[in-house]
Amino acid sequence: MKLYSRQQGQGINIISVHGLFGSQENLGGINRRLADFFCVHGLDVRNHGRSPQSASMLYSEMAADLIEYMDEQGIEKACLLGHSMGGKIVMETALHYPERVGKVAVLDIAPVTYTQRRHDDVFSGLKALNLDALKKRSEADVGLAHYIPETAIRQFLLKNLFRNSEGVFDWRMNLTVIEQSYASILSGQQADKPFSGEVLFLKGGESDYILPEYRDDVLRLFPNASLRSIHGTGHWLHADKPDLVASTLIRFFRDERQKLVSEP
Repeated sequence: MKLYSRQQGQGINIISVHGLFGSQENLGGINRRLADFFCVHGLDVRNHGRSPQSASMLYSEMAADLIEYMDEQGIEKACLLGHSMGGKIVMETALHYPERVGKVAVLDIAPVTYTQRRHDDVFSGLKALNLDALKKRSEADVGLAHYIPETAIRQFLLKNLFRNSEGVFDWRMNLTVIEQSYASILSGQQADKPFSGEVLFLKGGESDYILPEYRDDVLRLFPNASLRSIHGTGHWLHADKPDLVASTLIRFFRDERQKLVSEP
């Protein structure tokens, strides 16, 4: 699985992983800010963006993809950053490859199984579009509006729309496999041993993805975890307040940079 990446900056390695229906561009603003201090690798996960497509999307597979990327890049150990589904991927990686992972930052997700199907309207709207008949992107936006009233969400989804070599609109994401794998994507993380490293959970202040009742599940897997809530933000906290989120992440990861630089 040869994941597509965009690498920028110098210093310790931070691997940045986007959420469902996204690509590395969704964390682009955060990645650019972090690149002033670190070497940031923005990845497209399997079945998303410009990375290869696959028939399954288990978290164990996506964590292995990340480790394969590190091996190809000659990265012995990296800090990890992930939003939503990407947060689950980096948590899975930390739990099962702890020797390869430094600090971990998780944006607005917990290592629990979510029972609420939040994306059924998204799947319905995307599948309802007749891509062969589309003449321009605005027609897709009109079609999606019947299912998804939020303009920002439609714009986010339509970043996946492109013209293929035949000039016909197509999706960069593997919509069929993503829908088939949705139950797995909602699943929580499990491990025989906890990850002892530092983990920062950043919560959107107005989001309900991280709830107080998840505390025991978090600490069981990540006993060295801390939580910060970003006031006035939702699930896309990195888009709502990018400067505050970036500065918080820089402070968190900077200690790791200083520790590694001081080592002989």
